Amino acid sequence: MGVQNGGGSSEITRRRGCSCTKDDFLPEESFTSWGSYVNAIKHTPKRLVDRVISRSKDLAEVQVKTRSEHEMKKTLSWWDLIWFGMGAVIGAGIFVLTGQEARDGAGPAIVLSYAISGVSALLSVFCYTEFAVEIPVAGGSFAYLRVELGDFMAFIAAGNILLEYVIGGAAVARSWTAYFATLCNKDAADFRIPAHGLPKDYNELDPIAVGIIAIICVVAVLSTKASSRLNYIASIVHIVVIIFIIICGLIKADTKNYSNFAPHGARGIFKSSAVLFFAYVGFDAVSTMAEETKNPAKDIPIGLVGSMVITTALYCILAVTLCLMQPFGSIDADAPYSKAFEAVGWGWAQYVVAAGALKGMTSVLLVGAVGQARYLTHIARTHMLPPWFAKVHPKTGTPINATIVMLAATAVIAFFTKLEILSNLLSISTLFIFMLVAVALLVRRYYVSGETTRENRNKLIVFLLLIIKSSIATAAYWGATKNDWIAYCITVPIWLLATIGLWLFVPHARDPKLWGVPLVPWLPSASIAINIFLLGSIDRDSFIRFSVWTAVLLLYYFFFGLHASYDTAKEFEEKATQDGTWRRIEEGNVTSVTKSGTDAEDSRIDPVEPTT
Repeated sequence: MGVQNGGGSSEITRRRGCSCTKDDFLPEESFTSWGSYVNAIKHTPKRLVDRVISRSKDLAEVQVKTRSEHEMKKTLSWWDLIWFGMGAVIGAGIFVLTGQEARDGAGPAIVLSYAISGVSALLSVFCYTEFAVEIPVAGGSFAYLRVELGDFMAFIAAGNILLEYVIGGAAVARSWTAYFATLCNKDAADFRIPAHGLPKDYNELDPIAVGIIAIICVVAVLSTKASSRLNYIASIVHIVVIIFIIICGLIKADTKNYSNFAPHGARGIFKSSAVLFFAYVGFDAVSTMAEETKNPAKDIPIGLVGSMVITTALYCILAVTLCLMQPFGSIDADAPYSKAFEAVGWGWAQYVVAAGALKGMTSVLLVGAVGQARYLTHIARTHMLPPWFAKVHPKTGTPINATIVMLAATAVIAFFTKLEILSNLLSISTLFIFMLVAVALLVRRYYVSGETTRENRNKLIVFLLLIIKSSIATAAYWGATKNDWIAYCITVPIWLLATIGLWLFVPHARDPKLWGVPLVPWLPSASIAINIFLLGSIDRDSFIRFSVWTAVLLLYYFFFGLHASYDTAKEFEEKATQDGTWRRIEEGNVTSVTKSGTDAEDSRIDPVEPTT
């Protein structure tokens, strides 16, 4: 409601003229005036410490949904999630990067690269699944990290999650153009506009990519269930085409093409594996749909794990098929399967493959659009980003603002940037997030504030640091040397002993209520090691771009996100103090409160831990 001033209602009139106001973006106390903002900046160090040590609780993440004004509709089953999972993953990675990495990287041993990436992704799936079942909200890994590693680490991860989705969508959209060109019997360059005044890797403008993103935006905004139905159709056609490729490709197989199985040795296999991790990106989008799942405890494990197992098997078979059809040095980097059929004399089949690839990429774009909007929605609910992004439309039950903004950013990147730039940067961001989720799961199992003793907490910290640092040392040594191996005799045993120490000497502080990762701490520890190791195989320029993006995130956080989330915590604390209704939701300097069970956020207490 607007506030009337004098004889009129200027506030109401203004809102009718423009649906957005400053309060939709910066409603917090620190931004009410320049004086308030300057005062907030002066207290940045104190507020940063507050946010670094503040950890949310499961209940807070669930109850924070009320800030979206309307709830998302629970319409999805495990069957929907399996198809969403396959639709999210099977796309540009397998149809484009397979050719690039088979020709220039692993050779026929690319099947091992896919298997390694698949194992890493499956370990991450286990970690995501436990969190998604226990904390069924749209925030995905952002919510999980906020609960276990605190606000600050959650924000850094959140920025990389959003980067992952924008870059992933842009990469798939540009690949969509390449296969559309094949279907039209044209070259991709025929559909792109050269811009000679722009830098080398950003000067091929792609209007087709922007067009397909716009269409996906409309579908994602209208309905999650409609998106699911469209994904069914696209995924079914896609699976049929994949089966066609496997059967017809193996008919034209020549085992002589496997004579030089690993031309670049183990290093080529692992380097390709790091790049091909791009092909598995997307399954985490399924975890963001937990809030819209009818029975999360049953549906999410079946949907996530089932879709990943099926996807990994298909990837490996497709990789074998491609390298049996052609010598790896002759594989086309842009449209490998279409050109492979043309090379073996089945030119007509390239059009079937191109159509199937387009269907698959459309599914990836659609599921990515649904997932990335839900990530942004939940992040905005915490006010780390403007709360305007958190609004859910009352009729469609979808986060319209978040969907449109994320896809607009995706379209801009897709318009300018080449696939090679996008794929490496995407892999860094994704591997970093998956590593953090595995760390968060170990913290969840072995540490509960107020229950875990100080001695056990310190042991947990030591063992976690040893696991992470030994993994980093192994990855760094791999990246810095070519044939030496002596350091592995030190770093790998340290990782092994640290995991054994965590297993034997730190008791579980919490067991999962509904579904849990098996073989803890071994599976999460292995996930940390593999993800970090694959990071060591990515090129230097991609790490520079990743560092620049992280610096941008920190600047935003210190000047805006930190103060907005701090004020939000303070506001809910004061509200609960006035109402006399307290519930401990967040730990650290800021705890959580609720108001009649409807709102839950953080307020201030100091956690008390046993000393024995």
